[in-house]
Amino acid sequence: MDIKRIVAFFASIAIVFAVVLWTSPHLVSNIKLGLDLKGGFEILYIAEPIEPGQQVTKESLLETARSIEDRANAQKVSEPEVTTEGRDRIRVRLAGIENETEVREILKKPAELSFRGPDGTKEMVGSDFEVGAAQLGFDETNRPLVNIKVKDPEKFRQVTQKLVGQPLAIYLDEVELSAPIVQQVLTGGTATISGNYTYDEAKKIADTINLGALPLKLTEKYTQSVGASLGQLSLEQTVKASIIASILIVLFMIVYYRVPGIVASITIVTFIWLMLVVTYLMNATLTLPGIAAFVLGVGMAVDANIITYERIREELRSGKSVLSSLKSGSRHSFRTILDANVTTILAGAVLYFLGTGAIQGFALTLIFTILVSILTNVFFSRWLLTLLVRSNIVKKPAYFGVKESEINAL
Repeated sequence: MDIKRIVAFFASIAIVFAVVLWTSPHLVSNIKLGLDLKGGFEILYIAEPIEPGQQVTKESLLETARSIEDRANAQKVSEPEVTTEGRDRIRVRLAGIENETEVREILKKPAELSFRGPDGTKEMVGSDFEVGAAQLGFDETNRPLVNIKVKDPEKFRQVTQKLVGQPLAIYLDEVELSAPIVQQVLTGGTATISGNYTYDEAKKIADTINLGALPLKLTEKYTQSVGASLGQLSLEQTVKASIIASILIVLFMIVYYRVPGIVASITIVTFIWLMLVVTYLMNATLTLPGIAAFVLGVGMAVDANIITYERIREELRSGKSVLSSLKSGSRHSFRTILDANVTTILAGAVLYFLGTGAIQGFALTLIFTILVSILTNVFFSRWLLTLLVRSNIVKKPAYFGVKESEINAL
């Protein structure tokens, strides 16, 4: 009996379960839940230019999405999801919303950019600027600044003449972004906004002015609301079903495959924990389609173990030793597992690139479950079994569920 390998086996299990028990509560409590599990609503907007003749560009669509996200954050919405789709669509998912009607009205209201004098008078608005006229630049000391260009130089001259030496504050809705001082009368229709800005601050001002020059009108194309109680019920039922299924799977593996079944149970627990880690590190939002992909991944993980153990049992029945059967069965089963998983990964990749929203979440989760499954249920499982077999604790075919009467003589 090899004591070192036995110690390595049990030490590995102890470390794995200690880490799982220690970190799981933190992981579970910090994984974001989608609106189908937490409750909330989802809106798909169609973006259109307000002024005739203008077009929705990729930049204006992204800026509008950022504006919506800022507004959602201003409403104390926890981690809103705002994504652009296609040429003119913006999808918004907000979980945990109570005042849905009020938030929807605020989100679709066009952003109002204004330049205001010291008395609050709106001297200029977003449509007074050329489309995309605000450009990020740098002065002679390499400090960020913003160059702007207006449509009507005469109007700009009159404003700057009136406010020389005074601030001309930049507002987005009712939020002041900056208050640069008018240094001189500007007659050429161009100006420079300078100050002690960071790169991000200057870029935000430039982006905001460009957004104000090309405001987009948002029309709701599709909405879906999920009540908080319904989302909580979905989560509870999903967790309950997952626990029952996991217990049945573990019992089946142990009863049918004996020692390899115990190893499979350990690797499946490791697999589930690693998937929680991946979800947490990716800052991904867990939704019902994501859980479906997760459960499907557990099924494939169990399948990988069954394929491996069945091949090992076939080798044992042919009369080979336990160690030879383990090596040969693991090698041959890996090809089958790899073929099946590669085709599933390809299918997941297609779903990800062609799908949107929940479909992409399902596809991405499915791909990661396969990769983690190979790591835990093939390599980790094989390593644990090899430790047991080489330590001479498991040296009889009966430990693999193979009866002596089933073994053929070589």
